[in-house]
Amino acid sequence: MVPDNMIRHVKVVGAGLAGSEAAWQLAERGFQVQLYEMRPHKMTGAHVSDRFAELVCSNSLGSKLPDRASGLLQAELKLLGSLLINCAERAAIPAGGALAVDREWFANLVTEVLEQHTNIQIIREEVESVPSGAVIIATGPLTSDALARDIIRLTGQDHLYFYDAVAPIVTAESINMDVAFFASRYERGQIEEGDYINCPMNREQYLHFVEALQMAEKTELRGFEREDPHFFESCLPIEQIAARGNDALTFGPMRPVGLRDPRTKQRPHAVVQLRRDNLAGSLYNLVGFQTNIRWGEQARILRLIPGLENAEFVRMGQMHRNTFINAPALLGPTMQFHRRADLFFAGQITGVEGYAGNIATGIVAAINMARHLGGSPGWIVPPTTMIGALCHYITHAEPKHFQPMKANFGILPDLPVHIKNKRDRYRAYVERALADMRHALVSAGVVAPQPQQ
Repeated sequence: MVPDNMIRHVKVVGAGLAGSEAAWQLAERGFQVQLYEMRPHKMTGAHVSDRFAELVCSNSLGSKLPDRASGLLQAELKLLGSLLINCAERAAIPAGGALAVDREWFANLVTEVLEQHTNIQIIREEVESVPSGAVIIATGPLTSDALARDIIRLTGQDHLYFYDAVAPIVTAESINMDVAFFASRYERGQIEEGDYINCPMNREQYLHFVEALQMAEKTELRGFEREDPHFFESCLPIEQIAARGNDALTFGPMRPVGLRDPRTKQRPHAVVQLRRDNLAGSLYNLVGFQTNIRWGEQARILRLIPGLENAEFVRMGQMHRNTFINAPALLGPTMQFHRRADLFFAGQITGVEGYAGNIATGIVAAINMARHLGGSPGWIVPPTTMIGALCHYITHAEPKHFQPMKANFGILPDLPVHIKNKRDRYRAYVERALADMRHALVSAGVVAPQPQQ
């Protein structure tokens, strides 16, 4: 609870993943939260609704397997009492070893909880400048131009940026299942429920498809963007990958490993995977197929994929510019702004990549805002945890070459004793991380709220 002599009001700007989580965490700790969201009065180039925590690109929060980096991150978020992970599990749809959600259901769950919370006031308007008082900026990569200009003024430096994209979505009934087949890689998940649909290609079909990608007409970037385009390596447009060489896609989103075509009993030369996008199973998105190809060209080229000859597209791929601050020069690992103690940043604007990572920074910012207002020192999450490692990376990287980072075991400190087997090493990382997180919560007196089921 909030002591009588403590500042009780906090403004959270942006109701995406990080902002929604931060607002709820503070509200559960007794603070009065004003949550600002400009949609629907002012929409972005990527969102389609006014719902909170709308997932724009993929509908997956990553692998939930315990020996994966994203699985560890999700486990840590549960220890911290994450509302959004709770909502994601409630809105989960079959996706093999991944935590994928029905986008609409997930956003509705988050929105309903926040709108009904007695300590949260929803304000539907654009924030054009950084407010005074206790503030968490969580406006994400699609921060409005006016607020972006004021952040530039405040920080004294231009934003960095990269380009992100959304993958196309097709109707399930338009997929030719005489060619495509249901399967998860290495037979993970509930295959009989149709976790993934796979469109196999032989080498001739694959090379024809790659040639079409390489020759495709792209959407033109604006003048100042053409001069210095940045692409986030783990979210490259398919045409950018294809430009690296004819075989590049078979080592990326079209890798055939762990799959066999039940008709030929052989591993295809390449595979396009489609993941269920809603609970009903009526929509599927093309996994890893973010693209900046012109829409008319997209439909023509994507219909070259065996099984998608007559695909009906409900959303085409598109590119959008993502903005993030130079966090190593501006933030501490508590997500606190160096030059103003009552200002915190959270989410993708800090340079953390991935849905679960954004949620994590929202929790860290909220916990440390509460501690700051209560006169307690900031809580630095142990760098041996995935959340702590992400926060440490984005605030200690070399500022000149800073690029977004997602959860991965490579950013964790080495184990005391090297373990040669990779899977055993990953399990050791996980065991250490969860033990250190539990100890850190107790030693710092951090009490995690418990979302309602």
